[in-house]
Amino acid sequence: MTNVITAVTNIARMRASCRFAMAVHVLTVLAYKEGDACTSSMLANSVNTNAVIIRRLLLSLQRAKLIETRKGAGAGSRLSRSPKRINLAQIYRAVEEHEAFNKPSGKPNPACPVGHCIRAALEQIFTSAQLAMEQDLEKTTLAGLIETVKASGCCDKK
Repeated sequence: MTNVITAVTNIARMRASCRFAMAVHVLTVLAYKEGDACTSSMLANSVNTNAVIIRRLLLSLQRAKLIETRKGAGAGSRLSRSPKRINLAQIYRAVEEHEAFNKPSGKPNPACPVGHCIRAALEQIFTSAQLAMEQDLEKTTLAGLIETVKASGCCDKK
């Protein structure tokens, strides 16, 4: 039974996170609304998920000072600064708890010639890939993304 639990836990860790994509979606909606407050229910409707999931995401974005959230009159969330001053790397760092590239939690067989040194080799590759990804994400601002969304004409359909 312990092996089954370990296997399920490892599979769950291997699944790609969608938090970043959802956060970009939510912040793009907030940018689209140009300062109007949006409720978690409204954002959840856009993402097509539960408002509880969005509220958890909003907490991470608020901690990173990317959004402001109000309760009571005028309740909802809005960007805390111009979309020109928010890049995708900032969003990624705000919501992702782990790096994109992770080594398996189990240790390889040290008696194997590959298992003996693969972790160090992968560490170097993964670190380089993570850095390259974040540098690429820094090049795209939320303002650029909202321009792309508006230019696509999709916003006019609904």
